[in-house]
Amino acid sequence: MRESIERKMILEIRDVVKYFDGFCALHDIQMNVEEGKIHAIIGPNGAGKTTLFNLISGMHDITRGEIRFKGKRLNEIKPHLRTELGIGRTFQIVRLFGSLTVLENVMLGRHCRTKAGLFKTFFKISLRELEEEKSTRENALKWLEFVGLEHKAEQMAANLPHAEQRLVEIARALTLEPDLLLLDEPAAGMNPKETMDLNAIIAKINQMGKTILLIEHNMVLVMGISEIISVLNFGEKIAEGNPSEVQDNAAVIEAYLGKKRGN
Repeated sequence: MRESIERKMILEIRDVVKYFDGFCALHDIQMNVEEGKIHAIIGPNGAGKTTLFNLISGMHDITRGEIRFKGKRLNEIKPHLRTELGIGRTFQIVRLFGSLTVLENVMLGRHCRTKAGLFKTFFKISLRELEEEKSTRENALKWLEFVGLEHKAEQMAANLPHAEQRLVEIARALTLEPDLLLLDEPAAGMNPKETMDLNAIIAKINQMGKTILLIEHNMVLVMGISEIISVLNFGEKIAEGNPSEVQDNAAVIEAYLGKKRGN
């Protein structure tokens, strides 16, 4: 029997090519991300995973092809406008302001949703801006509580351990209420207990109805939480499917091990 409910794609990547000074980093990438799913992108170092994230978020221009978000073509849209459309992101290398508190770092994530702007928000120029600052602060505290760090709100971000800094980045991305959250190696540098806690947080975000596109090298996390996995190697998509399908795919095994199973 045909499914009565048609699957809805929140992100469509169509024949995407990216060149850097003559080097082809991505070649004819086709990928659809279904709304409400946890979709992982895996592959060896240099496979083009972060480059693809940079194209989705607008940090790099597409050489050829098209990316559509909720049906809207993104190619010519500036990064901050993509954020306003509902795309949130964390980075492979943590990007916090070490001289600001944890709370201030998370509040910064909300700036594209505020009318007063960052300067006025922090320096409280008028009653309207005081009200907006209060709302922004409450929103930031809500997401810090969500990731379990509300008790460290007034600590300097630079003083947090690495795993907690990654959680602050996730909280900051969530202040934007994104429909699609891009997580670039969120478990990097985490121990098994921290990774298990992260797994639970990602699952909770997804249960709120948010779509998650995840780059990750930790295969225990990927195989345990992802519904769909796309595999890149040398800038090309070599496999896609559910965890068990990908795990047994000969091309994936060869890409990771350099040989086929049984050889």
